[in-house]
Amino acid sequence: MPKTLKGKTVAILATDGFEQSELMQPKLALEEAGAKTQVVSPADKKIKGWNHKDWGEEVPVDVPLKSADPSKYDALLLPGGVANPDALRIIPEAVKFVRSFFDSRKPIASICHGPWMLVEADIAQDHTMTSWPSLRTDIRNAGGNWVDEEVVQDGQITTSRKPEDIPAFVREMLKSFAENSQPE
Repeated sequence: MPKTLKGKTVAILATDGFEQSELMQPKLALEEAGAKTQVVSPADKKIKGWNHKDWGEEVPVDVPLKSADPSKYDALLLPGGVANPDALRIIPEAVKFVRSFFDSRKPIASICHGPWMLVEADIAQDHTMTSWPSLRTDIRNAGGNWVDEEVVQDGQITTSRKPEDIPAFVREMLKSFAENSQPE
């Protein structure tokens, strides 16, 4: 894979209950493309994934959310898992962190239940996106246009539905992060 993201740093915002494949596979693809990735979390040391219907592996936290500076990152990845974004969206610092990427016109990639963070950060309005089907009404109520497609690219926002869509999600995420990253 060409090193199209060499010199880029990507924040991965997650907490306990992230869907393991939705964090690990995109993270690996980003690193293979030359990006530096950092797991940002309200947890201080490690977070535990969810592997479909059972607890998965633990992932070390690189940067605690309380000390994470969005200006140090070129792009943002929001993995899903029901518990992960549901916990993050009630943490004001997490919502502000996500919103800062949007306001700075930096690319954001979000899969499965991850778009709940886009709704909570008031980013969904006037954007076409996809997600796990149960978020359809939330996205529409937030003024977004929900579609049932494996991956949707709308400006700086890339969204996808589920683990089976990861290959398409990664393809579009890498393209968006290479084209749209704008460090401050």
